[in-house]
Amino acid sequence: MDNGAATGLLLAMAVLILAARVAGSVARSLNQPRVLGELIVGVILGPSLLDFLHTPSFGLSVAPIEETIQHLADFGVLLLMFSIGLELHLAELRMVGKVAGFAGVAGALLPVILTFPTLLLFGYGWPVALFAGVTFAATSVSISAQVLLELGILRTKVGNALLASALVDDVIAILLVSLAVALIQPPGADQQIGLLAVLVRMIAYLLIAFLIAWYALPPLMNWIHTHPDFAHSFGVPAVAIVCAFLFGWTAEHFGGVAAITGAFIAGVGLSRSHETIKRQISIAVTNLCYAFLVPVFFVHIGLQIDLHTFPLNAIPLAAVLLVIAIASKVIGGLWGARQGGFTEAESLQLGICMIARGEVGLIVATLGLSAGVFRTGEPLFAALFLIILITTVLTPPLVRRTFASTIVEAKVAPKRQKG
Repeated sequence: MDNGAATGLLLAMAVLILAARVAGSVARSLNQPRVLGELIVGVILGPSLLDFLHTPSFGLSVAPIEETIQHLADFGVLLLMFSIGLELHLAELRMVGKVAGFAGVAGALLPVILTFPTLLLFGYGWPVALFAGVTFAATSVSISAQVLLELGILRTKVGNALLASALVDDVIAILLVSLAVALIQPPGADQQIGLLAVLVRMIAYLLIAFLIAWYALPPLMNWIHTHPDFAHSFGVPAVAIVCAFLFGWTAEHFGGVAAITGAFIAGVGLSRSHETIKRQISIAVTNLCYAFLVPVFFVHIGLQIDLHTFPLNAIPLAAVLLVIAIASKVIGGLWGARQGGFTEAESLQLGICMIARGEVGLIVATLGLSAGVFRTGEPLFAALFLIILITTVLTPPLVRRTFASTIVEAKVAPKRQKG
């Protein structure tokens, strides 16, 4: 990157981080989560209104900074999921294992089941209908998890169920994407073998990654902590971040699953480390995430939206698909949680948490573009993009409203204990 591009990147990052901080503070002052303000300011700064990254002034329009911001956003969501995994306690997850199984499977399959026939009725072919359904199958757990983390209730029963359900949902969504890609390819004798190989590869990776994270990472961190030459100058957090990156890489390269899944697994393994070590890692990663990378991630989602290109003839289709996108996740999560023994209120909370599609939905939609299923100028792709944005922006206030009683109970409980 030349000096002009580097200078443009400095200005862009300064504006994005400051805007995220101000918008997040405004959202908090209105009793809304920070992430909502960060998402909205991203839309304002994006091509929908200001188109900040393409401003001729200050050399921004000639600086190739969009790809760099994309990579920083990827780092942000990866370390966010690593941090969430670090704060996890598997003993609490085991208590919601049945809920996760039912909710994860239902939450991934129901959007496909409802979207597929709907798009056939609108005149689309089955490959397009199938891939659109798979786009809605994905859940962006980072959106809801971030809100629950802000509210201090991520480690509740519903919060643990969300994280566990997201793991199941991620596996099902990746399987569905692989299935969709395989089905739209020209017929071949190796397709069934290919699908079976995808399944075996995914299960094998998740099992091996969990075993390595669970049994190898804590002893490694304990060893580093007891050797000053290695632990000096933030050695423990540095190696922890290396583990997050390596597990993220292996997840995509060897397992065929999202990088954030690998980082999450690394965090879960390191959650077994000694409390002093865990606190060092948590403080360092949290500072890096929330001062720099996580705001970039959420603003970046809004930066990708260009409402000017949205065709008016896509509004009826978008309205129908929006209802399906929201209802399918809420109903799937609610039904799954009820089957697992949650109360009706807890089941509704879990269903609401699964609405956001966020970066995961954008990734699947982009895969559809690469495979030639979608085209950027068609009403359907514009509708999918808008729905991903709406579900992502809509989820934080809905989560906050749905968990209002839980927040009150969480604040009252310590006072009762003191009394």
